[in-house]
Amino acid sequence: MRPQLPVRRAVPVLLWRRGVALGIDAIAIGLVSGLLGGGWIAQGFVFVVGWLLLRVVVVSRNKGQSLGRWALDMRIIALPGGTPTLMNLTKREGLLAIATFFAVWGITHLSPTSAWVLLLLVPLGVDASIAYNDPAQSQTAHDRYGKTCIVESRRGYSLDVKIRRLVAQLRTRVRR
Repeated sequence: MRPQLPVRRAVPVLLWRRGVALGIDAIAIGLVSGLLGGGWIAQGFVFVVGWLLLRVVVVSRNKGQSLGRWALDMRIIALPGGTPTLMNLTKREGLLAIATFFAVWGITHLSPTSAWVLLLLVPLGVDASIAYNDPAQSQTAHDRYGKTCIVESRRGYSLDVKIRRLVAQLRTRVRR
């Protein structure tokens, strides 16, 4: 039987919000590895090292929040509760780093003559589809492997809330 969410107010985060937070982290690390230049192996190495620094070391010291998770008010918890251990974070993020690197590399190398690189998005798609089919806990494959879950937090920047307010204000001004 899989571990359940802790009873205390732990609300799983919607999959689209998790995707945006993942995108924020991936763009930040992708920019650094892209500026390095070199071949895809060197970029991949820098990406994975940067990913592990941001998503393991920073998360373990920042109460379960990476840059993207902080921006959208969410954090990672271990099941049954608390901040995950370095080992659980490393297992979880190691899988995700490889899949995310392939996705970022594929998107940055997309052209009319190399549309095949979109196939590099498949590992992330499979991972997300597992969470999509688990609405109760919204756990992806890497969450299950690392025995973790992403939940809402009161600590963060609330970027999604601020964007919604801005869009609402713009709609109000356009209607006038």
